[in-house]
Amino acid sequence: MKNCKIAPSILSANFAKMGEEVRSLQACGADVVHCDVMDGVFVNNITFGLKMVEDLRKITSLPLDCHLMIVHPEKYVERFAKAGADIITVHYEACQDNLKEVLQLIKASGAKCGAVINPDTPVEKIADVIPMCDMVLVMSVFPGFGGQKFIVGALDKLREVKAIVDACGKEIDIEIDGGVCEENVALVKAAGANVIVAGSAVFKAKDRAAAIAALKEA
Repeated sequence: MKNCKIAPSILSANFAKMGEEVRSLQACGADVVHCDVMDGVFVNNITFGLKMVEDLRKITSLPLDCHLMIVHPEKYVERFAKAGADIITVHYEACQDNLKEVLQLIKASGAKCGAVINPDTPVEKIADVIPMCDMVLVMSVFPGFGGQKFIVGALDKLREVKAIVDACGKEIDIEIDGGVCEENVALVKAAGANVIVAGSAVFKAKDRAAAIAALKEA
């Protein structure tokens, strides 16, 4: 099992103090900054875009994991890479038959690439592109808003993804996003996840460093 990495989602941060929030994450032991980019079309919420990523790149050395919940991500992936994204993940549901080409475009832009599936999308839809990915992201809530309850069916999907990753023999991170907390994080790790996105579990904690440590050690 790879070392577990904690990727707090800044969707749960105070947007008026985003620089302070990200510096706090780095000081508290976070491994990755998860940036949920929403366009109000693919999901029913709007968050932030290229300028936020560009400004965060200037203040942190942590990897920026940009989760694009947008339509036509192929129009923007090169610009997100240029803005400073280290990892760019795109949804099967947004790309459909174009997913392989979008992943190739991300790689060509110099960033790591990842495929994402929603809770109602079977793993088989992305099975053929997993070997070319640096990361696979399994959603354990329907994307759009933080603070949702974990969907238990995601555990089976993590196991399916892990079996494919193990079979192809490559170093591919398996990320889980949505409703993960100290009470269920051991289950998602056992199912194969090694990158844990946590929003409320970190940002609503009285002691963020302790919350991140608990997620790592559970």
